[in-house]
Amino acid sequence: MTSLEMRALPGATENPVRLGKAAAAAPRRAALGEITNFNTAAVNTKRGATKSKPAAVALKTKRPEVQPQVPEVPAATVAPEVLQQLDVSLKEESELCQAFSEVLLTVEDVDEQDGDLPQLCSHYVKDIYRYLHELEQQQVVRPHYMQGYEITGRMRALLVDWLVQVHSRFQLLQETLYLTVAVLDRFLQVQPVSRKKLQLAGVTAMLVACKFEEMFAPAVGDFAYITDNAFSKAQILEMEQLLLRSIKFQLGGPLPLHFLRRASKVASSDVERHTLAKYLMELTLLDYDMVHFRPSEIAAAALCLSQLLLKELPWSPTQQHYSTYDEAHLRPIVQLIAKNVVQVNDGNGKFKAVKNKYSSSKLMKVALIPQLSSAVVRNMAAAVDDSH
Repeated sequence: MTSLEMRALPGATENPVRLGKAAAAAPRRAALGEITNFNTAAVNTKRGATKSKPAAVALKTKRPEVQPQVPEVPAATVAPEVLQQLDVSLKEESELCQAFSEVLLTVEDVDEQDGDLPQLCSHYVKDIYRYLHELEQQQVVRPHYMQGYEITGRMRALLVDWLVQVHSRFQLLQETLYLTVAVLDRFLQVQPVSRKKLQLAGVTAMLVACKFEEMFAPAVGDFAYITDNAFSKAQILEMEQLLLRSIKFQLGGPLPLHFLRRASKVASSDVERHTLAKYLMELTLLDYDMVHFRPSEIAAAALCLSQLLLKELPWSPTQQHYSTYDEAHLRPIVQLIAKNVVQVNDGNGKFKAVKNKYSSSKLMKVALIPQLSSAVVRNMAAAVDDSH
């Protein structure tokens, strides 16, 4: 092929060997530079280039942003009535936000300083207790569920008083006692038992609670022995199967003790207030008229009465927020607890296990403080009698 013929071809050059050098010297198109897959500056530095290419500089330049032109609306086009309504709505919204902020500021975050204590679960504790409030609604006990039964509320109180003594004899956890009574009531409301088997149901409920709460639960033979062998081990195991089936193996419900610990933390209660609340709360275990109250209600009412007797402290907005109960809601429950205190102080010697337990120096002898015999407690108890 002649040189003339080569010139006739599109894009042909006189010297094909110089084609690569010519192409390399040609500046890169901007459009190709925008879709490049590597850093041009880094490659030039690696090759030892001292000067940047004009094309690279052109790629780095940005087009000036064009601001959209918004036509101004003359003030005369907006009606004065619309402007006035807009000012009023903005003012109302501002006042509402301010009022809402003031309400929020009155509630202290009691878990804010517990971030470095993993055992307190400060990041999850609010969700945990919200779940416990929902869970306690699923395991409620009907009021006066023994109507038509052979057993009565007094028989139940006699059994629970004896279980408190057994609990102290075995030196069990506090949770075990509350779970025992909770399991017993939930079982009896769906499975009536005769008078002869009421004690059997009680020791079986404590056996189940021990297996759930204790690290080292007493043996079945220990519970048979504590009943003076009125029931055999086989009878206890048979009752255990019936009890678990009746409550559908649901043992993980919240207890009043769980809510009392939380309430005492919220109120920054001292040891005496917390111990007195525990005594008042444990007295409710014997009261058949209070079986239908939720554990969170019992705990809040016990602490409310405790701080009222010891420090004359009202139920604060912070306590109301975390417990979800105001003082008006707790008042009838507080009056029932006061009735229990008067009855155990004026009793004829029966149902004294709880009082004797909290009369020891180990529990600060809170059952013997003079405030429990004051006119305040008697007036609250009298309000219950007047309402009935």
